[in-house]
Amino acid sequence: MEPAPSRHLKQGYLQPGKNAPPSPHVLRHDRYALSDAFLRAASSESVSVRSLPASRFALRDMTIATRIDLAADLGESFGCYRMGDDQGMLEIVTSANVACGFHAGDPRVMDRTVADCAARGVAVGAHPGFPDLVGFGRREMDLSPAEVRTDVIYQIGALQGFARAHGVGLQHVAPHGKLANMAVVDSGYADAVAEAVAAIDDALIVLTYAGELAESARRKGLRVAMAGFADRAYLDDGTLVPRSEPGALVTDSDEVVSRGIRMVLEGIVRSSGGSDVHVRCDSIVVHGDTPGSVDLSRQLRKGLTAAGVEVTALRDL
Repeated sequence: MEPAPSRHLKQGYLQPGKNAPPSPHVLRHDRYALSDAFLRAASSESVSVRSLPASRFALRDMTIATRIDLAADLGESFGCYRMGDDQGMLEIVTSANVACGFHAGDPRVMDRTVADCAARGVAVGAHPGFPDLVGFGRREMDLSPAEVRTDVIYQIGALQGFARAHGVGLQHVAPHGKLANMAVVDSGYADAVAEAVAAIDDALIVLTYAGELAESARRKGLRVAMAGFADRAYLDDGTLVPRSEPGALVTDSDEVVSRGIRMVLEGIVRSSGGSDVHVRCDSIVVHGDTPGSVDLSRQLRKGLTAAGVEVTALRDL
């Protein structure tokens, strides 16, 4: 995560200009040897990684994270319709991306989800999406920058009200579905989302992945955290495989664990095309509507812990 130059900046933490992912020439055989050791550690705890340097970028040319956030998209039920197992997920994750009523969720669901997060010490983040309940916010919409900005302000503000009612603050904003995808590649959508976040609270963290939104948020002085998706397949360009295509979801627990560990400890994920793609990862996100998401998340957290990674909320990184 990249703190803005402010009082929130922690001594010795990631500094602007020092966080670029390693260049392609970095992929060497020693990287894979290290990966094998970490995977053995995750499965048996017989290999210790405690002797590694403690800094986030511990080894030259390698992205080593000793702490990571584990997040899930929650609060996506609506009325009498239930989506996912929020109670089960909240026993595992450290942050929650809470739907704000546009793509999913309603006032009662938002209230209950924030209350449950507060009771368990899980950090609360807003998960704004397109106004598309029927399509679950996963359909492309042609909106003006003003519409995107005001829709996002509306949704963050709604969740902020419930957070205040339960005595907690908002930690971050993580756009949902097609809004998230379009903000990564379209500067108009990206600027509108970043402007909305900055207008509400410039201490909020923007959770996204590499692209236009991250750049726009940085330009506005916002803190940026990078999301890695252990239960989603990646294309060679580092974007996610569209859900309409076969293999977009990763549901095998062993594969989710191994992908998650490699993202965190090496900054790499194997694409659907068989290439090793660089990913910066401050938070691993598991989708609450992925089949078996509770078991996947439990196994992932167990694997990360066994590999020597501390799982903690973004605010504590």
